[in-house]
Amino acid sequence: MTTTRDVSATTPAASAVEVRGLRTVLNGKVIFDGIDLDIARGRVTAIMGPSGTGKTTLLRHVTGQLAPDAGSVRVDGENVPTLSRAKLFALREKIGYLFQNSALLTDFTVFENVAFPLRQHLRLPEELVRTIVLTRLQAVGLRGAAHLMPAELSGGMARRVALARAIVRDPSLMIYDEPFVGLDPIALNQVLKLIRTLNDTLGITSILVAHEFAAVRRVADHVYLIAGGKVAAQGHPDELAERDSPWTRQFFGGEADGPVPFQYPARDYATDLGFPEARR
Repeated sequence: MTTTRDVSATTPAASAVEVRGLRTVLNGKVIFDGIDLDIARGRVTAIMGPSGTGKTTLLRHVTGQLAPDAGSVRVDGENVPTLSRAKLFALREKIGYLFQNSALLTDFTVFENVAFPLRQHLRLPEELVRTIVLTRLQAVGLRGAAHLMPAELSGGMARRVALARAIVRDPSLMIYDEPFVGLDPIALNQVLKLIRTLNDTLGITSILVAHEFAAVRRVADHVYLIAGGKVAAQGHPDELAERDSPWTRQFFGGEADGPVPFQYPARDYATDLGFPEARR
């Protein structure tokens, strides 16, 4: 007798992260107003947009640090806002996170910074810890810096150590929060190469939040431009660069004024200055 295999139970979804109808209001301000987006499995997806548009807030939703007011955020099929504490922690075990400021432990050597997640969450023989840590440091080109302290590192080196720590437990999803900030051209190229190489060789899924379109264009497979609580544009970086819409023209062209106004909303200027005519 033949049986039909349930393919859906064994085949992973094409999207590692699926967001549907996401609505978020913080301090009375609408951050997301029903956005939908998909993070394709095994690809590098960039999230871009003006400052204050909610890019880091989106990452907080993906990692379960913040619950939305409405909508769903699914990671590997799990609806994150509904997970129990234990299941949420189990999900986070699969996620690597590169913080904006690297967030290295200043009293630990480079080696101990990278080893920290292994020592905190696993009970491994010291010989195995050493092998794993040196392997990850080799991957980011800093095995020779294992003995250094964070204060002895350049900004680019610190970012690479933080990346080694983020991948030390073989995550299936990597999140990069503004990884290019403050990097010189050499360090920027090194980090770009690492993001692309790690994604392709390890088969992981990457979410990249950044402002630098020239850098994003070199590494991302897909870009979401978020503005005004909505997805203003999406597509391959080359496609977005050619698209002529007010949002893409202002954001990717660096125009000072446009859909995102130069002036923050305020009451009448003359009233603020106290001109007598304004009081009539």
